[in-house]
Amino acid sequence: MTPPELAGIYRAYIACLNARDWSNLGRFVHDDVRHNGSRLGLAGYRRMLENDYATIPDLHFNIELLVSEPPRVACRLRFNCSPAARFLDLDVDGRKVSFAENVFYGFSDQKIIEVHSVIDKPAIETQLSARTHPSGR
Repeated sequence: MTPPELAGIYRAYIACLNARDWSNLGRFVHDDVRHNGSRLGLAGYRRMLENDYATIPDLHFNIELLVSEPPRVACRLRFNCSPAARFLDLDVDGRKVSFAENVFYGFSDQKIIEVHSVIDKPAIETQLSARTHPSGR
């Protein structure tokens, strides 16, 4: 698989997530997928994503940076959303926040089999703190 072909598969995966097209998730995600070292399997991965959308009703994945080097993809995703309540152990409670997620994917048989993800939680904390203390005190 070439880098442009793998990037195309990844972009189609992101479109699947944004459409909440769970019935087609298995086209992009391997049955034995692992997330941050934990084996979730396709069903567990789907539950994780469904929970993300339940927690963040306006969730939308925006590709900010994408590097494809088969069998791996590295991506910086950008989010501008309003988590309904607690998110990452923070009381966001419907406030709009902007943050990035840096994700590395491993592919097997043209499907995602491993995901390593880090969310920029300090960016969210900074935004929440600035809104709580607008004068900086």
